[in-house]
Amino acid sequence: QVQLVERGGGLVQPGQSLRLSCEASRLITSTFWGYGVGWYRQAPGKQRELVAQMTTGGVIDYADSVKGRFTISRDNSKKRVFLQMSNLNSEDTAIYYCTVGDSWGRGIQVTVSS
Repeated sequence: QVQLVERGGGLVQPGQSLRLSCEASRLITSTFWGYGVGWYRQAPGKQRELVAQMTTGGVIDYADSVKGRFTISRDNSKKRVFLQMSNLNSEDTAIYYCTVGDSWGRGIQVTVSS
């Protein structure tokens, strides 16, 4: 079973940036490229929502609320997925989850507060 570990969360002030990373294990490196990857988030009292996703062909989709501020990327050789987040605001506060194929990470907290 694929295991995913997210890193890079924390507390930042509005307007600042943060980069999340997600590393997959128990997965053959040469097969990683064949999985779609993504990031979801769940804010307190809200449903989990898609933040960004990337298909195996490199097609990327973002939630409207993060377009122009967030960038998803991947490094297939290292089995990693990244989410670069810029100009963060309080509405970005949530637990962020990485997905690779049908597998989910445990999530990592991102808090944006002054």
